[in-house]
Amino acid sequence: MEALSMVGSGGVYSWPAALLVAAIVVSASVRWWGIKRQPTTTESKARLPRGSLGWPVVGETLAFISAAYSAQPESFVDKRRLLYGKVFKSHLWGSKAVVSSDAEVSRAVLQADASAFVPWYPSSLMQLMGESSILVLGGGLQRRVHGLAGAFFKSPQLKARLTVDMQRRVADAMDAWQCHGVVRVQDEAKSIVFEILVKALIGLEPGQEMHYLKQQFREFIAGLISLPIKLPGTQLYRSIQEENMELKKRKSAVGGTLEWTDYMSLAFTQHVITETLRIGNIINGIMRKAVKDVEVKGQLLIPQGWCVFLYFRSVHLDGHIYDDPYAFNPWRWKERDMMAASSGFTPFGGGQRLCPGVDLARLEASIFLHHLVTTFRWEAEDDTVVTFPTVRLKRGMPIRVSQNIETSGTATFRSTESASV
Repeated sequence: MEALSMVGSGGVYSWPAALLVAAIVVSASVRWWGIKRQPTTTESKARLPRGSLGWPVVGETLAFISAAYSAQPESFVDKRRLLYGKVFKSHLWGSKAVVSSDAEVSRAVLQADASAFVPWYPSSLMQLMGESSILVLGGGLQRRVHGLAGAFFKSPQLKARLTVDMQRRVADAMDAWQCHGVVRVQDEAKSIVFEILVKALIGLEPGQEMHYLKQQFREFIAGLISLPIKLPGTQLYRSIQEENMELKKRKSAVGGTLEWTDYMSLAFTQHVITETLRIGNIINGIMRKAVKDVEVKGQLLIPQGWCVFLYFRSVHLDGHIYDDPYAFNPWRWKERDMMAASSGFTPFGGGQRLCPGVDLARLEASIFLHHLVTTFRWEAEDDTVVTFPTVRLKRGMPIRVSQNIETSGTATFRSTESASV
């Protein structure tokens, strides 16, 4: 009764009473959450990574999304790495999670089979992909489908055919660019690659049906490709230009045409693509769910039913793995052993679920870059990188192109971020 007298007359609550009620509600909610989340015997082991499960129901999902939209999307993981270490527990997308920014842990999880981990993604994404998607298949069926897809995409015959189609399509597109002042090269590259792959996979030529599929694809995912157009540094321009111009002249001298093996043999161009994949982080990470208690590195436990989030972005930007990790430096790959660096470089995933189209993606990027640097010079306009839900340039990566002017056999480029060559 004494407490009720604080409410006041007429049903109007006083501020002290309102605060008291709010405190009781919050306290009860937190207490309920603690009881609800009493760890099981398995979860309470010392090997379970340290961390926080965050707020009731939402966990730390909102904090993760907030960081993902910021200029430093890796800040969510980096802050907790300083507090708890490279592997910590959290609660993301409705599931208890172990988050890893440790290259060795990522490698162990990627190499594990379906007896330890199965694919897991937020329910909304799972519904979009469907139950028959290769991303969610498991066991023997996944291995068979993955093997068939890998054999198809790695086929020399397919690469040869795609190279011819890609060269023709890129040349046609770039001929049209000469009439435009500004080209949104990210959008152009995505359109070219989409048309080439659709033709290769289902034999569909450009037209109304192709346009419909393209619209559906754009609604499903954004930012499929992000090519290194705004490359900083005049030495970088010179290196990639010289390599590609030399290949073009060598082939022209003997009256030959460029084949897919020629593009893949451009060592420095491959270094540029590799560094772009590392620093661009087109895929920030992948998720798996433990089907049993799994120990990694002999000291960390991933409990059964928990999600494990392998955050590749923090690994790719780890200063202990890469010197000056935020610097775009393709020369770092000149002396770097790719096999030794494989656990610290996973833009296409790894293990049994390594992207089967990895070689094809590199080939397409190589062809596009070759024709760009041997045909045009350009000036990149300002743009902003968006990293959530997928990585892309906000304005479509606009560049102002003009016909290439050769000086002593080498093209000249300009960028708003570097001095003129």
